[in-house]
Amino acid sequence: MLNNIKSIFCKKIFFSYIDEKVKLSIIKYNKSLQNTLAINIINYKLISEKHIVYITKNEGKEYSSSYNKILYEGEYLNGKRHGKGKEYDEIYDYIKYEGEYLNGKRHGKGIEYNFYGEKMINIIFKGEYLNGKRWNGKGYDGNNNIIYLLKDGKGYVKEYIYNFKLFEGEYLNGEQNGKGKEYYYNNKLKFEGEYLNGKRNGKGKEYYYDGNLKFEGEYLNGNRWNGKELNKDNNTIYEIKNGKGYTKEYTDYDRLLFEGEYLNGKKHGKGKEYNQYDALQYEGEYLYGKRRTGKEYIQSKLLVFDGEYLYGKRRKGKECNNGYIEYEGEYLYGKKWNGKGYDESGKIIYELINGNGTVKEYNYGYKVFEGEYINGERNGKGKEYDFDNNKLIFEGEYLCDERKEGKEYNRDGILIFEGEFLKGKRIKGKEYHNGYLEYEGDYLNNKKWNGKGYDENGYLIYELNNGNGKIKEYIPDSINELLYEGEYLNGKRNGIGKEFIQKYSDYSEDYNHDVNEGVNEDEYPQYYLKNEIIFEGEYLNGKRWNGRGKEYYSPDLLIFEGEFVNGEKNGEGKEYYYDGKLKFKGEYLNGNKWNGEIYNSKNNKIYKLKNGKGFVKEYGEYGALLYEGEYLNGKRHGKGKEFNGNDKIIFEGEFLNGKRHGKGKEYNENGKLIFEGEYLNGKRWNGKGTFYDENGNLSFKCEYLNGEEILH
Repeated sequence: MLNNIKSIFCKKIFFSYIDEKVKLSIIKYNKSLQNTLAINIINYKLISEKHIVYITKNEGKEYSSSYNKILYEGEYLNGKRHGKGKEYDEIYDYIKYEGEYLNGKRHGKGIEYNFYGEKMINIIFKGEYLNGKRWNGKGYDGNNNIIYLLKDGKGYVKEYIYNFKLFEGEYLNGEQNGKGKEYYYNNKLKFEGEYLNGKRNGKGKEYYYDGNLKFEGEYLNGNRWNGKELNKDNNTIYEIKNGKGYTKEYTDYDRLLFEGEYLNGKKHGKGKEYNQYDALQYEGEYLYGKRRTGKEYIQSKLLVFDGEYLYGKRRKGKECNNGYIEYEGEYLYGKKWNGKGYDESGKIIYELINGNGTVKEYNYGYKVFEGEYINGERNGKGKEYDFDNNKLIFEGEYLCDERKEGKEYNRDGILIFEGEFLKGKRIKGKEYHNGYLEYEGDYLNNKKWNGKGYDENGYLIYELNNGNGKIKEYIPDSINELLYEGEYLNGKRNGIGKEFIQKYSDYSEDYNHDVNEGVNEDEYPQYYLKNEIIFEGEYLNGKRWNGRGKEYYSPDLLIFEGEFVNGEKNGEGKEYYYDGKLKFKGEYLNGNKWNGEIYNSKNNKIYKLKNGKGFVKEYGEYGALLYEGEYLNGKRHGKGKEFNGNDKIIFEGEFLNGKRHGKGKEYNENGKLIFEGEYLNGKRWNGKGTFYDENGNLSFKCEYLNGEEILH
């Protein structure tokens, strides 16, 4: 039966390793094929446009097809998430959900997490899910305080991504229903109005990033239906009636994105699209919100494509480069498939048949690749080019659209690596810096692992064995920008080493030349990048451990300079505000300020700390007051007050070892009391709580008993 299955999927699945070492191209699959594969092999992959899934019996893992990062691990049934599992954030790699699934959706008990910064991962929802929606449970803010309750999918909810509030409003049936508000990442209002089944429906208003009114009217199924759009001068720029009209769409910063015809609240008919630089990038016809037939441009005038689209992706047409036709033919899912390629004189230089041949790829008119194709993707010999300066950045062989073996160059065309790759990452080869061989050997996860390092004269200066030894780390693709020099253990910084930062240095201080020799000073470099030591001492498991070092906001903005012992600030040190003014000067103990003087943002000394004890004020990096009260052992201890960064009190009461502990009162951003009672280790323990919505109306009341809340 397998011989009768004619698909790209079968060709690749049976002629590739069935493990994580080979990334397959994105293709379609069907149920019968899944069943066939399940019978014949133990480990297999189900592939969609976003995920690659590895399944062993009823357990498996999903990976991002673009970033090669884990997205899910857990139980499956019939190729879908089913049972217990965990979801991961694609960018920051933290667990964003762990709990139960049913037929591919969150269903049952679960906990949802949010990322608020380094080492700050908090629960944002805990409870029950129904068909992928939050249903019964509690919502939390970044301080693990309860901010809303859901019962049978109903409540007043606040949604966050990382530490940014995206939405707050009414929920019904586990989704947005009723009145609500959406926010920009700067916490300014983006939309306020009515929702139905998770979409904007009914009356509403949109706002620009600066707070000016952008649109006011009615919505239907998430689309504008009746109303007027205004520019920042409050002048009407178009009006839409019953989802139909000639409209203009603008970015949050008042830049034109689209102008053309609307039908049923979507682009339909003739229209034009513009990029962020106000340049025309498409003109043509639309069908139900998607491009249908038209022309694509770069820099407003240079034609790059003329043809037909299917579901918004190129289907058939001509691709142009610098005024001449570069390709003419058919596309499959937006990729060249059956057609011919031409040079500037109109001569045929390549031909594609079912995605096979030798091609050239362009991105908005700039060549980014030339080489061999199989099944519509890079396979065989090829070259990659930098988008900005058109210089060669890689040449070699490809497998399944990934680099397999070849040479890498930086943006200046200088060789930085030659060797082998797996899933696009280095596994074996030679690394160069400033023109000389710096390392030769094996890599693991793109890191040097087994090999030897050399200086510019070719002398051996270090050797790595399974990630152990002495090493030099450089900024990727740089010529000679050093990050670290020292000892390694298990592929991490361990032992004695030095850490560097790249700062621009004035030639007058470091440039070795005599100005009095009569050379024209215009010939001198005005500045250059210098490797400056920011830490020197011992490392443990990749972290600074013992020594003297510096911490920075950015290369020229110092946060801290001083001594480290056992991975924490210990000994003499100084802290600085974001503008470079002194914040603290003195001694540290186990990471806490111990003896010294604290300054406000105006550089005035405001108090002294002795043996970790005193009445202190804490300020944020921009000088905003965050805490004032008693200290003991370098931590908040005793009576004190916390502020929100805008001089408003959010808590007043007792602290123990840096945490709220004992009697206290908690306030919301509007100054209303929301909790009064006892705290234990930073958590509400015994007392009464009263919570309000964004309009100041009572949302719910509760009582706390031994850390458990009892609703009224």
